Amino acid sequence: MGFLQRCVARSLWPGRRTLGAPRWGQPQPQIQLPRRLYAAGIPGLQERTLIAVKPDGVQRRLVGDVIKRFEKRGFKLVGLKLLQANEGILSEHYHELRRKPFYHELIQYMTSGPVVAMVWEGYNVVKTSRAMVGETNPAEAKPGTVRGDFSIHVSRNVVHASDSVETAQREISLWFRSNELVDWDCCDHKIMYEL
Repeated sequence: MGFLQRCVARSLWPGRRTLGAPRWGQPQPQIQLPRRLYAAGIPGLQERTLIAVKPDGVQRRLVGDVIKRFEKRGFKLVGLKLLQANEGILSEHYHELRRKPFYHELIQYMTSGPVVAMVWEGYNVVKTSRAMVGETNPAEAKPGTVRGDFSIHVSRNVVHASDSVETAQREISLWFRSNELVDWDCCDHKIMYEL
């Protein structure tokens, strides 16, 4: 830990609620730290989303690239599994698409190989993940997004990302049991967020 980090760390110890000290012979006003510094966390910091690398992404060995992007963004991985998805879980997952003409092809594709399901946690993770993944149609996905960089056709778009907080909660409960998710303290949250 560097000198500046030690100084800041000492000034933020629990119980110490002000920064600054009077200079020799010169009074200096104390700066009151915000109460939220001592709160258990930032609202929304524990928001979770489901990210799934689809069979084409697994076959093309893109799992590591997807994980790397989410780690570099600062999100925390709290669940991960490789599985062969069955029609039961997929029919629940894609229940809103049951009447679409491509539904049966979608289920056939999603059962054609293994899927890597992940749960990521972090501030505004659902919205940010959707931006990182890119548009459903790769032709419309921007370069720098997962689909913009790796996908070629809408039927093989590499990855799934929950589209809302409510959908994420439903999808996570479909793909993971509660004991398969790990709550752990991420040491860099104090660096990345103003706690």
